[in-house]
Amino acid sequence: MTINDYGAIADMLPGGPSRGALRGIVVLDITRVVAGPFCSMLLADLGATVIKIENPRDPDYARDFPPKLKAASGEEFSGFFAQFNRNKFGLTLDLSQPDGKELLKKLVRRADVVVENFRPGTMDKLGVGYETLRAQNPRLVYTAISGYGQFGPYSRRPAYDNSAQAAGGLWSINGFPDRPPVRVGTIIGDLSATLYAVIGTLAALRHAEKTGEGQMVDVSQQDSVLSLTENAVVSHAVEGKVPGPLGNEHPFVKPYELYPCRDGFVFFGGYTDKFWRLSCHLFGQPELADDPEIDTMAKRFDPEVYERRIRPLLHKWFEDKTKAELEEIVGDAVPLSAIKDIGEVVEDPQIAARDMVVDVDYPDFGRLRMFGSPIKLDGTPTEPRGLAPKVGEHSDTVLRALADLDEHRIAELREKKVI
Repeated sequence: MTINDYGAIADMLPGGPSRGALRGIVVLDITRVVAGPFCSMLLADLGATVIKIENPRDPDYARDFPPKLKAASGEEFSGFFAQFNRNKFGLTLDLSQPDGKELLKKLVRRADVVVENFRPGTMDKLGVGYETLRAQNPRLVYTAISGYGQFGPYSRRPAYDNSAQAAGGLWSINGFPDRPPVRVGTIIGDLSATLYAVIGTLAALRHAEKTGEGQMVDVSQQDSVLSLTENAVVSHAVEGKVPGPLGNEHPFVKPYELYPCRDGFVFFGGYTDKFWRLSCHLFGQPELADDPEIDTMAKRFDPEVYERRIRPLLHKWFEDKTKAELEEIVGDAVPLSAIKDIGEVVEDPQIAARDMVVDVDYPDFGRLRMFGSPIKLDGTPTEPRGLAPKVGEHSDTVLRALADLDEHRIAELREKKVI
């Protein structure tokens, strides 16, 4: 049973989605920080009604993360939290109290999805684990994101993003060969797990729609990171190699890396015979396309040939030109991209054309700029401009609509600090 059957309170969320592809899907979001909140945020952008459930005395500690929006009154609101929790209702619920557990069970009966990112076993200890909630709603999709998954010898270990980058092998292949490994410069362990969790949740929802049977979606950060290591596993299996850091180079594709230019750096990937021939013409040396030492992709892949012939040539082509000039020269003919900082990216015309940076007005706090939705649907477009809730901001609304509670009962629960 979905929220559509109870007055479509999704329309009451300020700035929230109203006609998205997932309209009518109710998601109970019992998550913190990024891996869980980003998953439910993506579902909310797609139109799901997402209810963020927090402990009234111990809410999501990402609310304290910088940068902070500041109101004239001195009140602060985390921009970090706002980005990953947009388009959500806010409900407080103390799951350690019997009334809190019962309320969650009641909400689950009218929900489609639960998302949690606690260490495996935590929800069971609270008395609201998968089997308990499934008994309330056999159609329930229960999405659990954790460091190492719901089973296996490491499953109970605590984990952060860096834990996943380390344990999943990504850290060991990032950086430069003559230096210690370097973590990827974003929380890729959290973010990759989020994306797989969304995929799994949508697949499980489809199955539940057809069969009436829900299931657990078990996503591990370590698993997710391992799947991003490209050809490292097959190289180890086939050739017995243990891949190490490669810097900015690809393990075998050449040329395919960063090159300096007059005002910074560009990525150039003109390695195929087609792109190489075009590049030779664009940079005024068409005769090189037929040079017998470098006229095929296989020859240019040879490390010795690349270092002796190709790399010096590319430096000569690029070093006296700006990033903009190089992009102008190649146009849409050859893969060449300026390496941009975030300040340049947010002003990029392609980013603007695709609404990938959006401005959201927060009452009393001002305007917040954040990333938009990379998912473009022409029939049911995503809506990334909804607000993130204050702690428990919509508790009364949600409990009236989904738990059939009256004002007296809600006041009683608040007095007992259940909400």
